[in-house]
Amino acid sequence: MTIAFTKSHGAGNDFVLIADLDDRLGLLDAKLVAALCDRHQGVGADGLIRIAPSRAAEFFMDYYNADGGVAEMCGNGIRCLAKYVADRGIATGETMRVDTRAGVKELVLYRGADGLVDRVRVDMGAPILERAGIPVGGIGDPLHVPVSVDGASYDAACLSMGNPHAVIFVDRLAGVPVESHGPAIERAEQFPAKTNVEFTEVLSQDAVRVRVWERGVGETQACGTGACATAVAANLRGLTGREVAVHMPGGTLDISWTPETVFLTGPVVEAFEGTFDETAHHFGEL
Repeated sequence: MTIAFTKSHGAGNDFVLIADLDDRLGLLDAKLVAALCDRHQGVGADGLIRIAPSRAAEFFMDYYNADGGVAEMCGNGIRCLAKYVADRGIATGETMRVDTRAGVKELVLYRGADGLVDRVRVDMGAPILERAGIPVGGIGDPLHVPVSVDGASYDAACLSMGNPHAVIFVDRLAGVPVESHGPAIERAEQFPAKTNVEFTEVLSQDAVRVRVWERGVGETQACGTGACATAVAANLRGLTGREVAVHMPGGTLDISWTPETVFLTGPVVEAFEGTFDETAHHFGEL
């Protein structure tokens, strides 16, 4: 079967989008997802999104990490979904509700001079700060979880934005071995469901710089839930205010944490469209 796809990104965090509004594909095979996300023999992406119908909202975001594993939520990916359906007239209006494995999210769409969506605000919901809900093993304050890897000791601020995060504050990002310490922290025994890891340098009361090691993916150019988790952790640690610009390698995400919820606002771009044959093992025809 030949399936059409669109390649999109939010601040460099990139995705393969497949519209399955009739729900004929159903849950996707992990090997197929991993093959599509492969940057050498597939399309190449940090994750894959199947846009499916939902009884609870206008659409369901069936999200997969690049390794083929199912994930709960993706703040950058859901903005890409919104642009896809809005720009094609599948959805109308300036607001949208999208169902995810972390619940229904409400979105506000902003259009550029060409009439196409170029920024989206997502109501990400309230952070989860209890160990069991994150989840994090052990006892004590989840905002101060000791993690030791390769002889280095970190004081991780842990919380969930629908998926688990461990925020690591450092004096300077330069020189931090993200490529080795990221996967080690992701799989540390404290995190029964693994975790996303945000290495964070605080720049001011309203700005931070972050490199993200994403669970099941590796280092990514940006992470929406990670930006939210970082902003919440920084505020709770007394390092920033409640409105924070989170600078990541792929771009800047703007986070606002109100008493009720966390809002994420950021850019969204479509790169190209194509088709693939799901029976092709190496996708060489792409």
